Amino acid sequence: MKKIIINIGRQFGCGAKDVADAIGRKTGIPVYDSELLKKAAQDFGFSESLFSGSDEKKRSFSLASIFNSNIFGCSSMNDDASLFAMQAEAIKNIARNGSAIIIGRAANYILRDQDFCLDVFLTCPLEERTKRVAHREGLSEEDALEYIERREKERRDYYNTFTFGDWGMASTYDLCVDTSLLGVEGTAEMILDFARKTGRYEA
Repeated sequence: MKKIIINIGRQFGCGAKDVADAIGRKTGIPVYDSELLKKAAQDFGFSESLFSGSDEKKRSFSLASIFNSNIFGCSSMNDDASLFAMQAEAIKNIARNGSAIIIGRAANYILRDQDFCLDVFLTCPLEERTKRVAHREGLSEEDALEYIERREKERRDYYNTFTFGDWGMASTYDLCVDTSLLGVEGTAEMILDFARKTGRYEA
């Protein structure tokens, strides 16, 4: 199978993980989401617990106070930038080793120079996302809406800070899809069909 990396950006609550898993089932390509954080920790010899809660949002603990080693040639490190650099290196390692589906974490920016990547952004109407998150998290729709707004601000700040770009901007992706139109399976099939037609995926 021709190597392909599918980088999936997404609005919170649009069902991106389900879509990624569906693509993974159809192709046998591994999906990296929370596992990516664990891999980043393992690759650099850190406890994965340091990465818990760092899901595309800023942190403020001091790595320098925990480790005395000089990791990236700097005697003092900005915590957010250090975590981003570790996750970026993990993403690059994954891309070197074969096909992958990577959810979030600015992977489309980190791998922007690789011609085997397909960059996708998934969206969905806010009303549907609110209902999905309310059901999934056991929240009222009002609380779910506040949760969505908070998480999307975190993602936007994370992406814009480290890429100097604009999170969710259509021009930075190859394909933007509203998951509410075709559902999980249909969206997965559409992405794969697009990948085939652009020559990025052959199986």
